[in-house]
Amino acid sequence: MENPAVTHTGGCQCGTVKFQASGTPRFVSKCHCNSCRNATGAAFSTWVGFADEQVRWLKAAPSTHASSPGVARGFCADCGTPLTYAGDDWPGETHLLIGVFDTPSAFTPNKDVFTEDALDWVLPAKG
Repeated sequence: MENPAVTHTGGCQCGTVKFQASGTPRFVSKCHCNSCRNATGAAFSTWVGFADEQVRWLKAAPSTHASSPGVARGFCADCGTPLTYAGDDWPGETHLLIGVFDTPSAFTPNKDVFTEDALDWVLPAKG
């Protein structure tokens, strides 16, 4: 059950963009797609997904870049920190990178997506 009293805060490296996410996230997932890897510079990205109405911008909202058709990625225009993902495939959701939360340890990923793009050394060995 949703608990709106639970809040999570975070923001960019320089503090220009700050947010609060309330309640339980819809998912916590590691994404291995090439697009996320290019956008973040990481081997994979861990996303915490909330309904749009669960996320409130406390200071400046992130700037956005249309990284591909139907996808907007949010970032801090001052320091460049990547922050969000919003896409037509997940309408009404804001996905926040786990590393931009003040307490990222509050979340545990429970699935991997787009594993066909994963680097060989990232996923556990098969068989």
